[in-house]
Amino acid sequence: MDLRKIKKLIDLLEESNLAEIEIKEGEESVRLARVPRGGVAVAAPQMAMPMHVESRPAVMPMAGPTDAASGGHPKPSSDLPEGHIVRAPMVGTFYASPSPDKPAFVTVGQAVKAGDTLGIIEAMKMFNPIEADVSGTVLKVLVESGQPIEFDEPLFVIG
Repeated sequence: MDLRKIKKLIDLLEESNLAEIEIKEGEESVRLARVPRGGVAVAAPQMAMPMHVESRPAVMPMAGPTDAASGGHPKPSSDLPEGHIVRAPMVGTFYASPSPDKPAFVTVGQAVKAGDTLGIIEAMKMFNPIEADVSGTVLKVLVESGQPIEFDEPLFVIG
């Protein structure tokens, strides 16, 4: 598939409300998916002969959805402690530690600074760090390691 066609597909995805698009031409296949915070991830075409397509980073900023467009996710309820809620920027599998034999990135009661890694989300075989966007103390961890998560799902409460 021609790189110009892929660039046009990226532009089309960015200008539309589509979250994902996949195009197949013969044995070639290109899948584009909108990633959180405004980026577009480009999956390398799958075909008999190897071909490399440069992809954009998976952690680019995107404007968050409004409450009405949050996909039916529950609003913070009274069972959540007061504080800043860190939400999932993408769909995937949450992991609390870098590997099963390592300790969790953070625990309840631990002080964190903005930019500290709280956990990772595996999406499309890529591991994306989830970083604290505020400094404070981890009041609650709302998900378990290995749990599938949805976009905008609450993960941590930082106070």
